[in-house]
Amino acid sequence: MSGPTTPPEQHPPAAAAAAAHEPPGLAGRAASPPVETRGERWRRKARRGRLHLSAIVSVALLICVVALALANTGQVRLHWLLGSGSASLVWIVLLAAVLGWLLGLATGSVFRWRTRPPRPGDTR
Repeated sequence: MSGPTTPPEQHPPAAAAAAAHEPPGLAGRAASPPVETRGERWRRKARRGRLHLSAIVSVALLICVVALALANTGQVRLHWLLGSGSASLVWIVLLAAVLGWLLGLATGSVFRWRTRPPRPGDTR
C-alpha cells in the first residue's frame, strides 16, 4: 500500500528554492557590491588623507617632545605658591606635554558638545 506520491518537479532543489525567494531580476546573478559614487569616493579618500596627515603630525610632535626632554636633563629649582623644590627638566617637560594634551582633549570635547546640532524636539 503506497501513499500518494508527488512528482519530482514539485520539490525544487535548495538552490532553486533560494532563487525563488529573490526579487525579480536578481535570480541567477551573483551579489555585487554597491556602486560607490564619485563624491563618496572623493570623501572617503579625503578622510583617509586627513587621517594620514594627523598621524604624521602626531608622530612629529611626539618626536619633538622626546627630543626636548632628552636635551633638558639638568636639575632645576621650582618655586610654587607654597614652597619650592627641585626636579629634572625631563619630568617637567613630559608633565607639561601630557597636561597640555589632556586640556586639549577636554577643550575639544566641550566645544563639540556646545556646538552640536540640535536634536529633534529640542527648543533652544
